[in-house]
Amino acid sequence: MDIISGNEMLELIKRRQSDRGYLDREVEQEKLDRILEAGRLAPSACNSQPWKFIVVTEPGVKKEVARAATAKEIGFNKFIDQAPVLLVIVREKPNLVPRIGGSFKNKDYSVIDIGIAAENICLQAVAEELGSCILGWFNEKKVKQILNIPENKRAELIISLGYPSKPHREKKRKESSEVVSYNKY
Repeated sequence: MDIISGNEMLELIKRRQSDRGYLDREVEQEKLDRILEAGRLAPSACNSQPWKFIVVTEPGVKKEVARAATAKEIGFNKFIDQAPVLLVIVREKPNLVPRIGGSFKNKDYSVIDIGIAAENICLQAVAEELGSCILGWFNEKKVKQILNIPENKRAELIISLGYPSKPHREKKRKESSEVVSYNKY
C-alpha cells in the first residue's frame, strides 16, 4: 500500500481550491467512485456516518439543481451549471450517543461530520486532477423537492465536481503567527 509523505499531503492540500469554472468534459466513473469512497470513509462522531451522498449527473436534473443553487442577481454560484457532477450531501440522523453528547455540549456533531466528509471529497478530487467547490448557498426546499429528499432530512451542501477550466492559483492565507498559538490563546 502506497502512503503519501507528509510533504506530498501538504502539497495536495495546497492544490485544493474552490474551482468556479469547469471544462465540458465528463468525469470518469472510476474517479467518481474513489471520490465517493473518500467521503464514505470520513470519520464521524461515534462512527455515526450521518450522511447520504446524492450524485447528480443526469443533465435535466442537474440543470434544475443548478437553477436552485444560483442567485445570478447577486452573482452567487452562476458557474454551477458548468459542472458535470453535482454531489448533494444530505444530513442523516446521527446515532443516539452523539445526539445526547451534542445536546449536553450544545453542538451538532453531525454538521461537523458532514464538513469533514466534504473536505475528504474535495481532497480526493484534487488527487484525481479534478476541481470542486463546496456550496452552502442554495434553495434547500427546491433541491429537496427535485431530488425527492424526505421532509425530515436536510440537504446541507452541494459540491460541484469537474475538470477545472482555470489553472491552479496561489492561496491567500493569513500568516501562521496570526492563526496558531501554543498552550494559550
